[in-house]
Amino acid sequence: MAAPTDQRIAVPIDDPNADTEWNDILRKHGIIPEKPPSPTPLIEEAILAARQLAHDNRLEGKDLSDLSDLEDDEDETFLEQYRQKRMAEIAALQSNAIHGSVYPITKPEYARAVTEASQAAPVLVNLTAAQGSNVESRVLSQLWRQAAAEYGEVKFCEMRADKAIEGYPERNCPTILVYDKGDIVKQVVTLATVGGVRMGMLDLEKILVEVGAVKADDMRVLKRRRAAEEEADEKVAAGGKGIKSSRDVRRGGGDDDDDDWD
Repeated sequence: MAAPTDQRIAVPIDDPNADTEWNDILRKHGIIPEKPPSPTPLIEEAILAARQLAHDNRLEGKDLSDLSDLEDDEDETFLEQYRQKRMAEIAALQSNAIHGSVYPITKPEYARAVTEASQAAPVLVNLTAAQGSNVESRVLSQLWRQAAAEYGEVKFCEMRADKAIEGYPERNCPTILVYDKGDIVKQVVTLATVGGVRMGMLDLEKILVEVGAVKADDMRVLKRRRAAEEEADEKVAAGGKGIKSSRDVRRGGGDDDDDDWD
């Protein structure tokens, strides 16, 4: 007895995803699966949503003087709403600015000034080098003073490392310690991972945001970030000073050369 033969007819399919009448017939009878929806509308929708979000947030990071410069370009009602929002933010910052400068501390004060104080809010400590020849330590001390003045609601402390920890290696300076709720939540040993001698305020602000000392949408953070990006874009458009200079601008380190610290 002869073996049964397969009676199915082979259906030629050139491209199952092609929009052809033949493929429509095959899909109708379940021979090939339905064509997946085109991603184009979804992509276009995402692009439009991103553009709308960028438009809605176009004033983020701008201060009151910036808003005044836009009076001829923006809707008056919309601009006034943002102006009121900025004034409320500034008032809140001023009311919370209970520090405003760097606290030099000693070992007997450490528990009270740092560990206990961190129960209320994060406290940042800069363990500095004993030798003035440590360039990174000098860079961070300068940034520490600038940050303390700009972020008056955050407590910045400073202490010589060898006074805090006996025998602490000079090569590990500066060291950043961040306390929160009585514990060390972040430690940065030297500036190697945060820009080295070219560390800038943008790098320090990343730490502040990471540990929750400052919000990511803080207008001071947004303003500096936007200014750095605009300056970097201008340099690229004009031929600039090269990739390294653009990177330095994004760090917020300015155009100072290493020689300034020699």
